[in-house]
Amino acid sequence: MAQKSMGVDENVAGLLAYVLGWISGLVIVLVEKDNAFVRFHAMQSIITFGAFTLLSILFGSLFVFFVFIIPFLNLAALVLWILLMVKAYQGQKFKLPIIGDMAEEWAGKVDL
Repeated sequence: MAQKSMGVDENVAGLLAYVLGWISGLVIVLVEKDNAFVRFHAMQSIITFGAFTLLSILFGSLFVFFVFIIPFLNLAALVLWILLMVKAYQGQKFKLPIIGDMAEEWAGKVDL
């Protein structure tokens, strides 16, 4: 694996983009300017776990949904979190449906 501007291999940087959900994705996308693989995983993390956070807040405020939907939402987030970290560490550009295409497009456009 190639060294990155962050000082770690790209597969490790890709994994780190998922470690703290959208927060670590945001940090990585702000720090990494050159590597498309790392920026893709960081943007996919922002979109995926940002959506899970918003849905948890929305459904968490409604008691009926909280009892039935939030546990399934949390389980889905946990499974995706583990899967995405493993795939990034293996050096694979694993794209989620719809979100992966958005992340791929936005990763090249974000220049903060």
